[in-house]
Amino acid sequence: MNLLKNLHREITPLSPEDSFLVFDRVKSEFDFPIHFHPEYELNFIGNGKGVRRIVGDSIEEIEALELVLIGPNLHHGWQTHNCKSKNIHEITLQFHENLLNEGILSRKIMKPIKDMFNRSTHGILFSKKTASETHQRISQLSKLDSMDYFLEFISILHDLANSRNQRLLSTHTVNRENFDNSDKIKTVYEYVQENYSKKLMLSDASDLVNMSPVSFNRFMKKRTGKTFVDYVNDVRIGFASIKLIENDSSISEVAFNCGFNNIANFNRVFKKIKNTTPSQYKKEFSGIKRIL
Repeated sequence: MNLLKNLHREITPLSPEDSFLVFDRVKSEFDFPIHFHPEYELNFIGNGKGVRRIVGDSIEEIEALELVLIGPNLHHGWQTHNCKSKNIHEITLQFHENLLNEGILSRKIMKPIKDMFNRSTHGILFSKKTASETHQRISQLSKLDSMDYFLEFISILHDLANSRNQRLLSTHTVNRENFDNSDKIKTVYEYVQENYSKKLMLSDASDLVNMSPVSFNRFMKKRTGKTFVDYVNDVRIGFASIKLIENDSSISEVAFNCGFNNIANFNRVFKKIKNTTPSQYKKEFSGIKRIL
């Protein structure tokens, strides 16, 4: 079985102005494909004995409890595999690669965190003891606001960086050009982020980077693994995911506000990308909170 056959470039709902995204949910199975993204990801799994974890070239069946830090663009995923539990607890914390810039990380007090970030290019599995001790703190993050959240987040990173019995998972590191390092991709990224609620034309986007529509679509496919239309839909569904669970807007209102001109198309695209309906998603992800 080729686990990487359909490697998926995830477009996370984090906008450039956001700092963190927390998903806290109980689920009966894992159905999201193996994927990668430029954001860091800290992932806690509880009641997950028998789940299969894929991080880089590491494939392992996990115990009931685990905590893993994934570095930028390292492919990863969790699969139900041999897990019998129907109450798998997953807490996922995603944050921008440049949230803590080099100026901050170069300070002596931040050295343990900087070193941990460097190691995370392999994926880091923390000890069961660390996972158990950190679980409650991570689960409380979504209940904090603004500066309290940020300070606790830094404290958690510091304690994780200094924790004992860490293990690197993948023997190789990422050899994939960072998504944000391409000026053309960055231009398109910012354009779509700012205009996702409007009608977006392939010709307009290709004009932005001085390319023909055909060459531009080929360029997008090579850099993101998606056509321009699919990329735009990914971004729109990312924003729709947040809107569905952060306010009381109807599904049709969310669809319209995210650039879809009819509810049937929105439902079809949402189901294709998220493997669930908008209403089911809203119910399942009621624990999410975005920190601006």
